[in-house]
Amino acid sequence: MSSGYSSLEEDAEDFFFTARTSFFRRAPQGKPRAGQQDVEKDKETHNYLSKEEIKEKVHKYNLAVTDKLKMTLNSNGIYTGFIKVQMELCKPSQTSGKLAPSSNGCMNTLHISSTNTVGEVIEALLKKFLVTESPTKFALYKRCHREDQVYACKLSDREHPLFLRLVAGPRTDTLSFVLREHEFGEWEAFSLPELQNFLRILDKEEDEQLQNLKERYAAYRHKLEEALSEAWKPG
Repeated sequence: MSSGYSSLEEDAEDFFFTARTSFFRRAPQGKPRAGQQDVEKDKETHNYLSKEEIKEKVHKYNLAVTDKLKMTLNSNGIYTGFIKVQMELCKPSQTSGKLAPSSNGCMNTLHISSTNTVGEVIEALLKKFLVTESPTKFALYKRCHREDQVYACKLSDREHPLFLRLVAGPRTDTLSFVLREHEFGEWEAFSLPELQNFLRILDKEEDEQLQNLKERYAAYRHKLEEALSEAWKPG
């Protein structure tokens, strides 16, 4: 399988996607989420990393890379590298006009620099997927794996995804990124015509599902009636 590749620097047009499935577990209410704590630690670390520390981390990161997607450190201290972002767009986009299941998504690989922010990454992803909605309707999440649980933590627009990738290392089973619509109050960001269009799409898909369900039960009923008629035939 191939993952989508694009670059914020080169703006490549050719990219491919693969479908994946993910499952989320919420942290118990009343307890701080591990993902949020990690983000705060990363912010603090970012403020105190020297050029030598960054150089050492980039070196260790590249030694651990297994897919050739290494980081490059420039003489000015800025480094470039790759992040993989899973697209989970569960509401209909203005380009496709169809609902996509929230558990399925496409994996896209972006080539970015350490100066690129979350907001810039979101804009680049929406452009590559030809999504015309405003970037403010979407958020980039950091998915952290802790033992047998998975935590999803929303990142602020000013954070730097490549730095988070550097600190966590290249393993996506430890840290991964997900682009999703906002979870709370997201419908307020849409205009009235957009909401009406969403309702029409939902009505259409509901009718299709009901029709498929009726056809399935009609087929079951027909088979059952055939079985009953055979059982009641005189021997």
